[in-house]
Amino acid sequence: MYWDVLTDRSLWLQLGILVAVTLGTYLILSIALRVLSRHFLQRDRKSHSRVFYFASELLRSTSHLLLLAFALMLGLKSVELSPRWEQAMSHGWFIALAFQLALWADHAVQLWTTSLNRDGKARNPVTTTLIGIMVRLVIWTVMLLSILANLGVDITAMIASLGVGGIAIALAVQTLLSDMFASMSIGIDKPFEIGDFVVFGEVAGTIEHIGLKTTRIRALSGEQIVCANAELLAQTLHNYKRMDTRRIVFTFGISPHTPTDKVREVSAQVKNIIDNADKTQFDRAHFFAFNESQLTFEVVHIMQTADYNQYMDVQQEINLQLLQSLRDMDVHLAFPIRRVEFNGGSLPEIQVAGVPQTARPASRSSAG
Repeated sequence: MYWDVLTDRSLWLQLGILVAVTLGTYLILSIALRVLSRHFLQRDRKSHSRVFYFASELLRSTSHLLLLAFALMLGLKSVELSPRWEQAMSHGWFIALAFQLALWADHAVQLWTTSLNRDGKARNPVTTTLIGIMVRLVIWTVMLLSILANLGVDITAMIASLGVGGIAIALAVQTLLSDMFASMSIGIDKPFEIGDFVVFGEVAGTIEHIGLKTTRIRALSGEQIVCANAELLAQTLHNYKRMDTRRIVFTFGISPHTPTDKVREVSAQVKNIIDNADKTQFDRAHFFAFNESQLTFEVVHIMQTADYNQYMDVQQEINLQLLQSLRDMDVHLAFPIRRVEFNGGSLPEIQVAGVPQTARPASRSSAG
């Protein structure tokens, strides 16, 4: 029997055809993919579009094992097979094609996330990576379910069980999932980015890292503050990095004994000082109110930069020039004054070295 098999010329002929077709098809497909990949790579160098680069990388990522499987099935098509093998081949075609499509889609998602992070287009790399992982998970899940359905497996119960299991897992890690979706929201909505100076609650600092669960902030005092993403988004946050201008309001007071004409002149002097200052624009300066022991002026100017140090430099120069201008006008800045009066009766006695003394009347006392 074995001798008959070994001497069966038709069997060896069929086997030779199978090997020849398989190897020939594999070589042709490999060479074609390599030529196309190089062609797309050359087109990418000549054009500014990244489509050719992605196409070249996808072709290079083609699995050689799956390519050999395709070639083998083409070789099996060229020989005579039993109906049972024909049915198995139909499933094999679908499995190989599903795997290859999933590999291409998976590699395309990886190229997309890598290019965004490398080129700096992704303002939140963690969110980009998280989206990439979720998309890749969906790709491989769909591939697995489609293969099982093609093999005749009832996937309805499996999908239902996956749904129940997903709900149980979600309830168990709801805090983690809340922070993960908050991280995704930060990446999509972009309320702040790495390098922004933010203030919320009692925290003020620069965003250093936006993670999957937490955001790290470098405080002004030097320490690092770690805040959960969900908790961070639940608060009102001030982003000073995106502030183009800064509205400055400050007040000062002059003596209530200042003549009216000089009070009028003070506003004009303040306007002149701010107009000559750099990086700021005068808005208004008014005699604002009669306060205790002073005539209060309110001044508003608009800084044309958001830099806090530059604002302090400009404000210091305005204050110095205002001080000198008031001295030149012989206008005095106001200081708190307290007046004490004694009405009727005798003055209280005080003990000095055990001898009773009568206190001298004090008409006024001042503190400033």
